[in-house]
Amino acid sequence: MIIMATGPRYRVAFRRRREGKTDYHQRLKLIVSRKPRLVVRGTLGDYIAQVLTTKPEGDTVLAAATARELARTFGYKGSLKNTSAAYLTGMLAGYKAKKAGVGEAILDIGLATNRKGSKVYAALKGAIDAGLNVPCSEDIFPSDERIRGEHVAGNSKSSFSQYEKRGLKVADLPAHFDEVKKNIMKAYEGK
Repeated sequence: MIIMATGPRYRVAFRRRREGKTDYHQRLKLIVSRKPRLVVRGTLGDYIAQVLTTKPEGDTVLAAATARELARTFGYKGSLKNTSAAYLTGMLAGYKAKKAGVGEAILDIGLATNRKGSKVYAALKGAIDAGLNVPCSEDIFPSDERIRGEHVAGNSKSSFSQYEKRGLKVADLPAHFDEVKKNIMKAYEGK
């Protein structure tokens, strides 16, 4: 049972703030800019990137992509939670946003920790590489080696059974990443 303070001078915070789900001060700053938002979220088994606009009646999704979509549509066999999947998900969302007529956006990381080289910034780099204009500093992105999964491929001592169940050898992850990236670019650019 949650006991809340009461009284004439006490103000109860919004429910989503009490639950730790929404930072309303940050959200207000993003909404006041009147630009579409690139929303990047990680779940326990997936990565999600969406481009949203905010209206008084609620948010409208203009484009969305998930790491599960990478596996279904483009044959991605790696982990759906790693940096490579975040980058490819961001790239796919960026191409879909461009197709929907969105040229620029601002990044909304929500309550995620703002850490240089994180998966959130890998997804941002993917969206920028797809042609979406998002203001940011280049030094926050993870390295290209990390995005391609070379750090995983070089770690042959650890067990990566989930990769092998899907038919992918750990050493082949960078080449597989390049193949999936090329397939996404071919689908949206025709290259």
